[in-house]
Amino acid sequence: MTLIKSISGIRGTIGGKTADNLTPIDAVKFASAYGAFILERNINKTKSSSARLKVVIGRDARISGKMISSLVANTLVGLGIDVIDLGLSTTPTVEVAVPLEKADGGIILTASHNPKQWNALKLLNEKGEFLNGAEGELILQKAVNEDFTFADVDDLGTYSKDKSYLKKHIQEVLNLELVDVEAIKKANFKVVVDGVNSTGGIFIPALLKELNVECVELFCTPNGEFPHNPEPLKEHLTDISELVVKEKADLGIVVDPDVDRLALISEDGSMFGEEYTLVACADYVLGKLGGGNTVSNLSSSRALRDVTEIHGGVYTASAVGEVNVVVKMKETNTVIGGEGNGGIIYPASHYGRDSLVGVALFLSHLANKNISCKELRDSYPSYFMSKNKIQLTPQINVDAVLETMASKYKDEDVNTIDGVKIDFANEWVHLRKSNTEPIIRIYTESTSQENADQLAVRFIKEIEDVIAK
Repeated sequence: MTLIKSISGIRGTIGGKTADNLTPIDAVKFASAYGAFILERNINKTKSSSARLKVVIGRDARISGKMISSLVANTLVGLGIDVIDLGLSTTPTVEVAVPLEKADGGIILTASHNPKQWNALKLLNEKGEFLNGAEGELILQKAVNEDFTFADVDDLGTYSKDKSYLKKHIQEVLNLELVDVEAIKKANFKVVVDGVNSTGGIFIPALLKELNVECVELFCTPNGEFPHNPEPLKEHLTDISELVVKEKADLGIVVDPDVDRLALISEDGSMFGEEYTLVACADYVLGKLGGGNTVSNLSSSRALRDVTEIHGGVYTASAVGEVNVVVKMKETNTVIGGEGNGGIIYPASHYGRDSLVGVALFLSHLANKNISCKELRDSYPSYFMSKNKIQLTPQINVDAVLETMASKYKDEDVNTIDGVKIDFANEWVHLRKSNTEPIIRIYTESTSQENADQLAVRFIKEIEDVIAK
């Protein structure tokens, strides 16, 4: 079906032919390229010491996860690298574990929000952060050229399991200065959690238990059988919306399979909005710190800019992609940032999207405000987004399509650092080629849901007309 190679790793569908899908051979090849890259960049370390390099791995609950994880782990062992396997884990947990283990890198086996037939290798450096573009390109070339050499039998790496990081990650979150544990405990919250039958069904309830939050579990069995499309968009979340109302809960919490995206449901069953997860957490952090700078990507809501400026800070937009957001956050000394897809990046913890941190900050905010989830949402600037996509075929020249759209709207405020973003007076549209799927993403925002949806429909039609020509 599909194999996508990008600077952030390799992602594809299970089964099929080598180089067209994520087959065992492809998994081994790209794990080998990554291992060779780690060995090469640490050559002085290995020369001056007899100690082997170390890589942390973890996986979500996908059906293919155990197979892919075994292939990756044994490939690294074959290269002479020690492997610490966290087993069922989350993306942010692996990111936290890498520096704590003083490891030289990390690999997360997850295809994030993609359906169950997908899996991926997401690659980290020694800081537990995603590799940059140049590093990713180097690994891709090593894979193409098969530029790797395996270790002799006496120099093989070791393999060990470590199941302690559920507790370690949660404790790290609870230790954060702005996480108001006592306020959350006193609030006696009742929450419904949709873990989409992946590792969020383990980690989020465990965190809530430590915060004395009553947790009603929905789809929290980590068997990889996703009960709905795992991307946490409003059209996929009818079950939890209904259960929040039925249980008279204070809110609902939804995460994607690898727990780096956080969506919230208000007590009346309405969507708090993925975009407003970051807005609310930033509002809390900036309020506690007396201001500060924020960053989100071009596809994120204007509401973060508005809230940042209210607190006297400076908002900056980055290109889409976690690594781009992190680079811009470091450049601007940002106190909190992330992506409008519900990804919270809080540098006081680590430079990675982390739903556990997001949950703790959001509940702290709600407890301190002593208002309902819906009242909190209504206190923010009222923007509405529509997120859509157009499926592509190999014959479509996406760059040419985007260039045509940029040219058509050249008299508007057009930004082309990442696809094409067109800012109108009261709304905007962002068109970009996905790095992870064969699609064009179409994000719109306006002053009402109807207007945002209409703007999306208009641009989908315009793009389809360009493709047809």
